[in-house]
Amino acid sequence: MIVAFSISPSAGDETGGVSEAVAEAVRVVRASGLPNETNAMFTNIEGEWDEVMAVVKQAVDAVAAVSPRVSLVLKADIRPGYTGQLTAKVERIEQALVD
Repeated sequence: MIVAFSISPSAGDETGGVSEAVAEAVRVVRASGLPNETNAMFTNIEGEWDEVMAVVKQAVDAVAAVSPRVSLVLKADIRPGYTGQLTAKVERIEQALVD
């Protein structure tokens, strides 16, 4: 499965920024060893249900350590029997664009 998620603290720093708290969540994801990527809006992670959800919970806990309230947006693509889809899905779209 692939999960796209976004975590943010309820309040930012003195400039309204949330990058330090979000970076803590991304550190958790990267340390998990699961395939992942981060873009301007979401972090994507691929793996089995239990391992992906455990990482999402750890990432939420990391943000909760610096904020009394945390927002989580999560979208999942559940397709049993498929792996490597974090890149394969994009490759199929790119190929369709040149066909």
